[in-house]
Amino acid sequence: MKGFTLIETIVTIVIFTIIFGVVSAFIIMAYRTQGYTWQQSMAINEARRGIETMVKEIREARPGDDGSYPIVYAGDKEFIFFADIDKDGATERLRYFLGTVDSGSQAQKCVTFTKGGTCSVSFSNFLKGNLKSTQVKISVEGDLGASNEYVEIFADGVKLENLCQTGCTDCAVTWQGTQTFDVTDLTKDNSIQFLADATIHVDSQCSWEEPNHAMKAIFELSWNEEVIGAGNELKKGVINPVAGSGGKITYPLDQEEVTILTSYVRNVPPIFRYFDQDGQELIETPARLKDTKVMEVYLIVNIDPNRPPQDFELRSAVQLRNLKDE
Repeated sequence: MKGFTLIETIVTIVIFTIIFGVVSAFIIMAYRTQGYTWQQSMAINEARRGIETMVKEIREARPGDDGSYPIVYAGDKEFIFFADIDKDGATERLRYFLGTVDSGSQAQKCVTFTKGGTCSVSFSNFLKGNLKSTQVKISVEGDLGASNEYVEIFADGVKLENLCQTGCTDCAVTWQGTQTFDVTDLTKDNSIQFLADATIHVDSQCSWEEPNHAMKAIFELSWNEEVIGAGNELKKGVINPVAGSGGKITYPLDQEEVTILTSYVRNVPPIFRYFDQDGQELIETPARLKDTKVMEVYLIVNIDPNRPPQDFELRSAVQLRNLKDE
């Protein structure tokens, strides 16, 4: 019986290897496609559940417990309103929005050449979205070697701290006395001014970078903000009413609890559209607040727009029951 020659054996092995490789690649591709399709299906179901909850809660919009009108804000990609979502008799403040958390930082220096002088810096228009938190790191340098040679730091007229009251040296040729402060409340208006005030004993005798200066300071401002309309996460924020002194009801913004409904929203068009009682779409924000009777919620969902399957669209209309007769 005649066997395989060496060449025939090599050719057979090569052919088998190619076939095995093709089959393996096909199986891997099939698994990846199946996995991607499953992920897309999960994302769609997640978004569908989110939009069903959203529509149900928007339908029940009502005045806040503090007397506020049912609709607080009506934007293309953010909607804020009041409703009793847990049926406990208390009205929550709800916020549905497409947004992402972003951060930024800026640094500024100031210097005084006057004995016991002051210097200041200002930050403004640094926010693009809703402020979450702000911190400032402050350091000083100068004639700061004695206990009566230090710098008082103020933010918008509010004293923060004394820097270099201890632990610093005269003309150190480096930053000293570094401290970090939370200034979130002072930056809610998108601006803040800092003042560094040296005591009268701080003399003009230092020459690091600026000859004959008494004191200089550096202010490093950093912040976190929520940029509405950016990113791919559709979120829900809830604030419970809080009874203050005299029974006054408030909704503290810093107590908002935020959850992610879905992470794969691809909307370029608005998520929210607003219509009056005649079915006419409302474009301007003031009209949306007072004339909205029906809303449309629209989501485009896709975990990866660069590969199939195509975008999946979810659309639902909702009538605000407590506003339809106003």
